[in-house]
Amino acid sequence: MLHHAGLLTRSEGDPVGMVNPDGAGDILIVCEHASRRLPASVGNLGLTNDVLKSHVAWDPGALAVAERLSAAFDAPLVYQQFSRLVYDCNRPPESPGAMPETSEIYEIPGNRNLSEQERDARTEALYLPFHRRVEEVIEARVAAGCGTVLVTMHSFTPVYFGKQREVEIGILHDDDARFADAMLSACDDLDSPYRVRRNEPYGPADGVTHTLNLHAKARGMLNVMIEVRNDLIADEAGQARAAGYLEDLLKQALQKSS
Repeated sequence: MLHHAGLLTRSEGDPVGMVNPDGAGDILIVCEHASRRLPASVGNLGLTNDVLKSHVAWDPGALAVAERLSAAFDAPLVYQQFSRLVYDCNRPPESPGAMPETSEIYEIPGNRNLSEQERDARTEALYLPFHRRVEEVIEARVAAGCGTVLVTMHSFTPVYFGKQREVEIGILHDDDARFADAMLSACDDLDSPYRVRRNEPYGPADGVTHTLNLHAKARGMLNVMIEVRNDLIADEAGQARAAGYLEDLLKQALQKSS
């Protein structure tokens, strides 16, 4: 475990979390925005507790849904254990969104005027270990002859810049739409209880497909990013309902893609 430039202490543990690392199912699940935890070294980034509990700091409910899917599919799950406000692991180091100075309507004072050394420390402590772990899992699965679909799990706020979002589940993709197409086709077959849309509320132009492209594109792996509106997964009942629906979608998509 690496600790760079004093960003993380040993007592804060590994920045990368794993569930079911030896899972042999057909999918690998990644949750880049699983946690709102901040390293002690960055304080509160100049933010109130209410902001740090909100979607600005993490994707509420996403990890809980990902854990249910991990169990359903015997899937390895890799997740980030620190807030995306310190480093957003779904953004490359050169992206302004990797260490955002603003998030929606909120200024992030602790991210203003970061030095090159501070940016490098965050990249080395959080981004690089996270994506190394994803790559290690993929390489181990390739070596074992396991076919793999990369699924990244996210949630989004129902109100953004004061506007209500009607979409409830987003099925996102970049250039490779094969698995997203299969999921959307399965959605039609299942008579979805949710309002499901392609590349909403975000799409490739918003820079949200970094993890998919980094790990799946070069290998030709099937991949998809799932977004669930976070008010729908705010409690265990909602998480179970959404996970059950996504399990059905993913199972049908796997059959259609085989």
